[in-house]
Amino acid sequence: MKLIPNAHKKIPMMFRAQVQGRSQLQYLDPDKKRAGEQQDVERWADEWTDKAEFISAEDAQDVQTETYGAKSYQISWRFLTNGGQDDGMLRPVIGASGMPFYPGSSMKGAFRQACEQAEKAGDIPLGTCNNYCGDESEITPGILRFQGAYPTNDWTQGLLDLVHPQQGWQVMTRETDEKPRGESAYAQVSLYQPTLRFAISCSQPLSSDRWQQIWQIWEAAIAAGLGSKVSTGYGQITKTSHPIVYRAKLKGQGQAAKRIDGTGEFRPNIFRAALRGHALRIFGGLTDSKTAEELVQNLFGGIQQKEATVGLLGFQFHASKLEIKSFGSGNYAQPACEVEGELIWFLAKPLSDPEQESLLKKLVSKLMQFAMVMGGFGKSWRRVDHRKFFEEYYENNYKALIGCHWQWLGENTQSRNVQVSRLEKVGEFLEIVRQIAREWIQSQNKPLRQTEWAKDWREAWHPSNVQVWGRIADNSDESAAVRWFHEPYQQKIPGIQREGSIYQSSVTGSLKQISLIWHRLYPLIVVKNNPENPRKPIIKPTPRYLELIALFPDGSRESNDFLDFLNAKPDGFKLLWGGEQE
Repeated sequence: MKLIPNAHKKIPMMFRAQVQGRSQLQYLDPDKKRAGEQQDVERWADEWTDKAEFISAEDAQDVQTETYGAKSYQISWRFLTNGGQDDGMLRPVIGASGMPFYPGSSMKGAFRQACEQAEKAGDIPLGTCNNYCGDESEITPGILRFQGAYPTNDWTQGLLDLVHPQQGWQVMTRETDEKPRGESAYAQVSLYQPTLRFAISCSQPLSSDRWQQIWQIWEAAIAAGLGSKVSTGYGQITKTSHPIVYRAKLKGQGQAAKRIDGTGEFRPNIFRAALRGHALRIFGGLTDSKTAEELVQNLFGGIQQKEATVGLLGFQFHASKLEIKSFGSGNYAQPACEVEGELIWFLAKPLSDPEQESLLKKLVSKLMQFAMVMGGFGKSWRRVDHRKFFEEYYENNYKALIGCHWQWLGENTQSRNVQVSRLEKVGEFLEIVRQIAREWIQSQNKPLRQTEWAKDWREAWHPSNVQVWGRIADNSDESAAVRWFHEPYQQKIPGIQREGSIYQSSVTGSLKQISLIWHRLYPLIVVKNNPENPRKPIIKPTPRYLELIALFPDGSRESNDFLDFLNAKPDGFKLLWGGEQE
């Protein structure tokens, strides 16, 4: 009998044990990346899709008979389910033919939930759910059979999904260059913008009106989001059946996220990551760290101590314009995106006290406005987009893309969200944000701890931990601070003053160290009362910007020297908020 050399390497990845040296689907090996070799999960996906079967949209048209119906819906971003077969790895349920599918059991659960909500609201007669889905107390079957769903478009594109949690590293840690455990990038497998065909059959003939009712219930179910990680933007279609908490139109540009193969992707969950992080910062400046984390967990959900929590807030982003193209040359080439669209935050589960809804709307509104005034969304949000505000930086094109730029889009959004139109309003606005956060903390029966706030967090938003400085820039070419990140802010004068620089220091940070400084150029828009129509204010865009710096001093020499420099009010900078001593 002849032995097969390295036989274990010839077994498909799908059938290997999840151990080092055999298959580690979730783990991304840096040595393989440097050598240009396939990651285990890339080989797994190639082997899977090479043998899988496909059903085209032409062969899966929407149908309706007396006993069978099928309809297709497109997921706006990604669709994630958990097959539960690979340790630590999220990947779809896969059928015998290799096709990913959404199980009928999951479909029935989502349908029943939406059906019961419709019964409680009085939209359908009592007993409808038991008729359709069965009476669970008596173990009586219903008349409907849920066949599940499968994709009808090319679902093999963009399967490999990178997840990179950074909340602890960016907000909480202080005196460390190492990321907290569990915050390295890892892989999961999800379907990118799939068109899913859902099918339902019935044990008896039904009228067209009954079928219309059934599909209305299902559309309410799918509008709530399907699959896993719904609160982070997965499994969403273009509408929601939940109460809307906040909506705004946005326009932005910056670095796009990279997939494992290096191609670019705009990931709408950047909005959730930003608001979650800012909520932690603001709550962390008002109460202790444990309470702040509990408050954010309640708002946004997540996994804490191995238990999953559904948060109050879910979101959707509907892009009306999206362009992704490469920027830079050589090793500096990376995907960049320009996007326009509408962001919607909705109530994902009922409030314990319905009277809190108006306060929740205020809180989300202020968190969004804080994110826009002080920074942006996505990679490098702490810096202004150098392509827009420091164009000469890219004269030879062999430099990394730095920063992003976001602004409100459309007069309706601007009239509701422009809260800062001059420097003197910045401090007042930040105090309003903190006051709304205080009110929310108290509404949740949590303690305010003004003297026991999260002092060990790098970016807790407390006036003794952060200082906000600002000036007016007359146009996009007139930023004073953007050059301070790349060259000395103060020239050396022998015998009088030493050179001042934050370049490549702890203040500006590095790939392994979070920066102590945020820099933002916020478009200055003037909102005036309209005497002819008080409900529609006059919106006046200007070429000017509020140039803002948020600094979290750490007591280092570079930090202290830079503060001394700012106190001299260079280029008109002045302290707008913070800087208090405890």
